[in-house]
Amino acid sequence: MVIRRFYTVIILCILALPISVPGNCADQKLWDMKLLSKAPAAVFGEKVGLVQTVVYEGEPFGGKPTHVFAYYAAPSGTGPFPGMVLVHGGGGTAFSDWAKHWAERGYAAIAMDLSGNGPQGRLPDGGPDQSDTTKFRAFGDNEAKEMWTYHAVAAVIRAHSLLESRPEVDKNRIGLTGISWGGYLTSIIAGVDHRFKVAVPVYGCGFLHEDSYWKEPILDKMPMEQRDRWVKYFDPSQYIGGTKCPILFLNGTNDFAYTLESYRKGYDLVHAPKTLSVQLRLPHGHIWTFGIVDAFVDNILTGKPAIERLGTTRVKGSTVEATLTTSTVPTKAELYYTSESGKWQERKWLNIPAKVEGKRVVAELPAAKPTAYYLAVTDVAGNIVTSRPVIVKVERVNSSKH
Repeated sequence: MVIRRFYTVIILCILALPISVPGNCADQKLWDMKLLSKAPAAVFGEKVGLVQTVVYEGEPFGGKPTHVFAYYAAPSGTGPFPGMVLVHGGGGTAFSDWAKHWAERGYAAIAMDLSGNGPQGRLPDGGPDQSDTTKFRAFGDNEAKEMWTYHAVAAVIRAHSLLESRPEVDKNRIGLTGISWGGYLTSIIAGVDHRFKVAVPVYGCGFLHEDSYWKEPILDKMPMEQRDRWVKYFDPSQYIGGTKCPILFLNGTNDFAYTLESYRKGYDLVHAPKTLSVQLRLPHGHIWTFGIVDAFVDNILTGKPAIERLGTTRVKGSTVEATLTTSTVPTKAELYYTSESGKWQERKWLNIPAKVEGKRVVAELPAAKPTAYYLAVTDVAGNIVTSRPVIVKVERVNSSKH
């Protein structure tokens, strides 16, 4: 009896130990939110139209202080205005037109540079650059705060703190969106900075080590210990599950960098209200004029009508269906599918009509045995929302001769 109690205690202790799993934010303490939530020291330039420059304090890099360049834009008047934090992708920089886009829509917005640059090129006290060599370089646990992702996330959080300190900004109505590598960062930050009221990662996602543009040429070639360390600290799969605000995932079926299966796995980790839009062959670029992003953010931050949302994809025999979440009637309903296997970037996708039956969207599965499929509806404004993709695992046949 004593021995049994002893082992029972041991088992209970083991079960009580924290386990690091994707989405559990195991290393969220890497970013000191208490410190980063304070508005950084900043110098604002002269306002030209709705836009002005700003340089604010960044994280120390190589033992030296750094600064971050950004554009800040706000509507005329005193507010309080809702706000947006805008995160560029690879090869990008602080885009004044992006900040202006949101200011013209009634928001205060900040678009910062995350590659150590200013409008004239490299800053003398900029942080790490944004090259793949820098992003994926070898590092030890004690060097994590020297890495690009650490600095980029910290710079975005500091931009949020600066934005909410402005007297014309309503600090309780600030959202976040990022494009490509900015979507990757948004997927981390949404799980770390819980002050945001809405988030929209465009293209970027986690599980880069499982399937992404960087898997074969970079991550697969890393020593296992080095790859595991990078994933532990810097893959969004470790953080996105901590998201608490409504989130919209926007991507394309054939995105060259962030594949459908990785995107779906990140989506699955989120327990907050979530909306999915995986559009047929959506172009990849620094595009900030997607109407669905504006409409989704407007609903959360300004109370404008909600866009449609599709519930879980359900398969019943030869039919597939999902539930509509609003009372609006879509202008179009479709089934998107591919019957091909292999690289997601190269698969041919087709679309066939679906039916709206009350609150249900229903379609017949094609005879061509889809390897992936999901439903899509389009509203009167042209916004496309989709259900969670069903991905059928295809058994690979070993064709080698013996």
